[in-house]
Amino acid sequence: MINFEEELKKFHPSLEIEEAEDAIYNQDMTDMADLLVGLIKDDKEGNNRTGKKHL
Repeated sequence: MINFEEELKKFHPSLEIEEAEDAIYNQDMTDMADLLVGLIKDDKEGNNRTGKKHL
């Protein structure tokens, strides 16, 4: 039978996982609102260059 207390004492997290967590949490993440604002801005700038307007 497995002794869970003993197994937990032996556990050491993988360094790769910890490095991945640091990279993820320390990264400036772009959310959907940022993407939409960028798309709208690009679309407006494109319309100004071509003179075309969309409804």
